[in-house]
Amino acid sequence: MIVKNQMTLWTIGHANHDIKTFLALLNQHQIQALADIRRFPGSRKFPQFNCEKLAITLKSHEIEYQWFEDLGGRRSKSMDADESPNGGWRNSSFRNYADYMLSSRFHVAFMELEALALAQRTAIMCAESVFWRCHRRLVSDYAVATGGRVNHIFPNGQVKPHSLTSEAVVEDQNPCRIVYPAAPTLFD
Repeated sequence: MIVKNQMTLWTIGHANHDIKTFLALLNQHQIQALADIRRFPGSRKFPQFNCEKLAITLKSHEIEYQWFEDLGGRRSKSMDADESPNGGWRNSSFRNYADYMLSSRFHVAFMELEALALAQRTAIMCAESVFWRCHRRLVSDYAVATGGRVNHIFPNGQVKPHSLTSEAVVEDQNPCRIVYPAAPTLFD
């Protein structure tokens, strides 16, 4: 495992919270900066989480807001499933994101997130309420693989520390590389 940073990162999903509840969760965990890692930072169903409105609300509560488009999910397929080193993900959305994590765009954006998290108590946010159904899980794997710590904030306010996904293989390269290989079959 690469030991590079000593950052602590928090994760949260906005889910269907009203803004008061969401702010209470951030305050409960003393979050100073919110890193929005939605690729498309808006919500028709929950307009309080549209990036412009959210940035204003957070600023009025002394919480910094930054949008990290290059950490956003919903990535297109960049390689065929049989070419992907991430065949361990049956869910194509997770496999596509894991493939994207091998790109320089991801690495540069992660370094920017790391700088923010080293300066301020930072939570990454996406829409999904629980991390294991969201690309926050993969970003958290990357943070842990590079020596950071990650805590997931649940809708009830409880926190769970992140453990590297069991299928993850961390390759000691600069930059760090994580792959999720398919399990060998009888014919491999």
